[in-house]
Amino acid sequence: MMKRISTLLFIACLSCSAIAQQTSRAVMDGFMDKRFGMFIHWGPVALRGEEIGWSRDKQISKADYDQLYKEFNPVLFNADEWVKTAKDAGMKYLTITARHHDGFCLWPSAFTEYDIAATPYKKDIVGALAKACKKAGIRFCIYYSVLDWYHPEYPIHSAHDQTPDPKSDINKYIVFMKAQLKELLTNYDPYMLWFDGGWEKPWTNEMGKDMYAYLKSIKPDVIINNRLGKEIAAVENKKIDAAAMVGDYDTPEQVVGRMNMNMPWESCFTICRQWAWKPNDKMKSLKECLFILEKTAGGNGNLLFNVGPMPDGRIEARQVARLKEMGDWLQKNGSAIYGTWGGPFSPTDQYAATRNGNKIFIHVLKTDTTQLSLPVIEGRKINKAFVLGTQQAVTYSQQEGKINLTLTPATLNYVIVLEMDGDVMKAPVI
Repeated sequence: MMKRISTLLFIACLSCSAIAQQTSRAVMDGFMDKRFGMFIHWGPVALRGEEIGWSRDKQISKADYDQLYKEFNPVLFNADEWVKTAKDAGMKYLTITARHHDGFCLWPSAFTEYDIAATPYKKDIVGALAKACKKAGIRFCIYYSVLDWYHPEYPIHSAHDQTPDPKSDINKYIVFMKAQLKELLTNYDPYMLWFDGGWEKPWTNEMGKDMYAYLKSIKPDVIINNRLGKEIAAVENKKIDAAAMVGDYDTPEQVVGRMNMNMPWESCFTICRQWAWKPNDKMKSLKECLFILEKTAGGNGNLLFNVGPMPDGRIEARQVARLKEMGDWLQKNGSAIYGTWGGPFSPTDQYAATRNGNKIFIHVLKTDTTQLSLPVIEGRKINKAFVLGTQQAVTYSQQEGKINLTLTPATLNYVIVLEMDGDVMKAPVI
């Protein structure tokens, strides 16, 4: 049963329709410099090993799914260990599904009883992670779904039946959303809010704009993704109109986003196949993980890389180990990822490129390559070419409009530094 919201709060929430100031360029530049973050999809559904939200009313009946919270007791959850896993992986921010499409809240909310306080565990997951992130120097971020198939006032009650409920009232639901989001902003001070679910028909672009303005009135510098609105690249990797976007950056899903030097974007990927934990789910190899990270950075985007913790609160040891391998690679090659821009060469399946100052970093993605040919950068010449981390010299020539590199086959992705005779940050993407 939902807790009541006062009439005064109802009026205050509905009256917030001011035009919001977009997040500043400096704040967004700081976000994009981080390049690599941890996504965490977790909730009572881990008890069944099925997908969060989407399995409700399909693999798991609504009646069963909606009662799982009564069994949810992750006694081995340790926020510091989760954050250490992120930090050891080289991740700079962490985003937790505080509330997914199923409506369950991982924090003790004053506005619903369908939350962590009603479980046998009872402790505040969101609060523990916020505290652990602050202690470790990791930016704390919150995922919150626009839709809620559990809430009686949200018109759609199942992903698999889009018939609107005539008894529901979307305006009352928006009041509830605003109350919860104010609660999250006030209590946990997130760096970024990651919305999802705005594609369903009951939610309109105008509602998204109003919500964006409302959140900015509470915390002007909070970063907000673009899923409050309808203009998103999503799984189709659509080319979108940045001017029509509601939010600060685009969110391609399970695909590396398009090269874009003007609009910030962040691709989200799963380390396995499912977002939530699944027993024996196939995990990506280290080469696959690095390919995604490097190609994303080469396109000038961030990577939000997802893990799904187990029902007892632990992240699987094999996932922790894979992330640590990524972190070890970043210990050696991080200067080619963090604080760089994509380009000046568009990424391919053979290589990606990032840049900083007078250096171009060539990420060799196809490690059996022995020859690589790149376009020349107009007005610039190579002074030096070497492998990042080992300083091993790389043979090169620059003639007839081409840069030719002679490579040594390797077992794992590596980075070649092209030290140019001047700054390359203004060079157009080729």
